[in-house]
Amino acid sequence: MATSDALDHTIDLSGDEDLIQSFTGEREELEVDKYFRACVKLEGSDLHMKVGQPPIVRVDGTLKQLNRGPVDRQEMVDLLFPMLTDRTRVIFKDEGGCDFAYTVDVDGTSWRFRVNMLQQLGSLGLVARRVNNYIPTFEKLFLPDGLEKLCQYDQGMVLLAGVTGSGKSTTIASMLDWINRHYKKHILTLEDPVEFVFTEAKSLINQREVGMDVKDFSIAMKHAVREDPDVMLVGEMRDEESFMTAINAAETGHLVFGTIHASSASTTIGRILDLFPDSMHSAIRSAIAFNMKGIIAQKLLRSIKPGVGRVPTCEVMTFSPTIRKLILEAEDEKLPDAIRIGAEDGMQDFTMSLKSLLDKELIDRPTAFEVAPNREQLKMVIKGIDVSEPGIL
Repeated sequence: MATSDALDHTIDLSGDEDLIQSFTGEREELEVDKYFRACVKLEGSDLHMKVGQPPIVRVDGTLKQLNRGPVDRQEMVDLLFPMLTDRTRVIFKDEGGCDFAYTVDVDGTSWRFRVNMLQQLGSLGLVARRVNNYIPTFEKLFLPDGLEKLCQYDQGMVLLAGVTGSGKSTTIASMLDWINRHYKKHILTLEDPVEFVFTEAKSLINQREVGMDVKDFSIAMKHAVREDPDVMLVGEMRDEESFMTAINAAETGHLVFGTIHASSASTTIGRILDLFPDSMHSAIRSAIAFNMKGIIAQKLLRSIKPGVGRVPTCEVMTFSPTIRKLILEAEDEKLPDAIRIGAEDGMQDFTMSLKSLLDKELIDRPTAFEVAPNREQLKMVIKGIDVSEPGIL
């Protein structure tokens, strides 16, 4: 349980008027801010607020209740409703939930959260993801070697695959910041909401928040082609329109980054195809094969290294001639083996990633075997058996 010290704040409310001016602007403090501050001070990744429960913070993957009583329905309304602006109130009323960015000052430092306000069983609730104030490097995130190569293309698409909370946004931010530190390019992000705020190094960076800076995603993409971007972040591939818009941008000379909900790099192909009718699958396979540069799938695991909360295990599929051929010929079932033996092309599967994390003493064996897609294969690589040769398995 968290100590009450993390919640020891006295907040003077001044009313229920809209208090959020913009995602970078100053605002008056709200009573709910003390729970966001507790999340920061406890180094939590997420804040959960549900009627009938105390506020809950996820710390290193574990949910922990804050040291106070349950929040009732009226208090939850009093806490959360003042966070909404005129725009987000309309969205919440129409859709039963809304997403927005929220900023809280903690000891003179502004901390950003990605907030989803929701309704469940007729009651108001909230889940907020804390966004790091700084953008970690590949090394700080313990990402695999070779991601730099995916940042060096002039055009094409790079997708980050994983479930919610797997660190996709952080990895993409790290990749964009690598480009920012190494190249003079124009980076344009279209986000809902904006998460990481970049500090320009060599690149020119424009970040547009859907709903605040531009009405919707389709309008943002229509504007984007007139905004001379070299690199684009287009967010999540949720439907046919978002994927086609992104792939068209890749085809016309942009390096496009996006995310998708998929469990592995190889199954991402099927996940994309599921967005389209069967009659379009052949054309989509061709578009993927000739425009995709890489797919990175990742999961976050609890670390055993002191001072390190969680680390990603990553599967990396680059689009070598072999991968392209398999996708064009609809032989997706052969993709996992192609990834396993594709180290020379910068590929690795989850087994090799887990072995690397074990060797670096970042995770323990029970954790590795719990998430391993193929436990027997992991046993083999731990014993020193090279499984990267064709036909070894």
